[in-house]
Amino acid sequence: MVIDLKRCAGCNSCTIACKAEKGTPPGVGYHRVEKYEVGRYPAARMGFRPIPCMHCKEPACLEVCPTGATYKRYDGLVLVDHNRCMGCRYCVLACPYGARHFIRRIENYYGHFGRTPYEILKQKNLDEGIAVKCDFCVERLERGRLPACVETCPAQARYFGDLDDPKSEVSNLIAKEHARKLKEEFGTEPSVYYIEG
Repeated sequence: MVIDLKRCAGCNSCTIACKAEKGTPPGVGYHRVEKYEVGRYPAARMGFRPIPCMHCKEPACLEVCPTGATYKRYDGLVLVDHNRCMGCRYCVLACPYGARHFIRRIENYYGHFGRTPYEILKQKNLDEGIAVKCDFCVERLERGRLPACVETCPAQARYFGDLDDPKSEVSNLIAKEHARKLKEEFGTEPSVYYIEG
């Protein structure tokens, strides 16, 4: 994935699209948008950096998982087998990007009214006491669609494709725009790149 920070307006459409697609309970979000200040007074402005799971080539979360619940798929996606997760939270602590979450309790958004039919449907694969994260909407990818955050971005600041294909749009953007990875010093080799202004 390539995210163009010059285009990102910090609208959080990606965050909302992710919550809607995955049905995450309150307090659990697979995606967040960090705000930071760019420049100096009097020309300072706000900058925004969306942070999904980085789907690292050398994922720290995979190394520490004692049950093998965290695994890497043939295409490089880092996924979680919820049936194998024992809830130790080692992966949550190991991730240098804060992209892992632990579900203590599955609460609803409407208090004493209970879970809505939408919440029941979307949360059917979630269990309490497990670690969860962004999976680049793997179900959508398998149907030939893009991740929800990419399709939803009104600024068209997100690009998704095959990093191993030198002719792909994402590979061309990385080369042309000198896109950078976040926290490269950790040696995790993230698969999310940022174009900075």
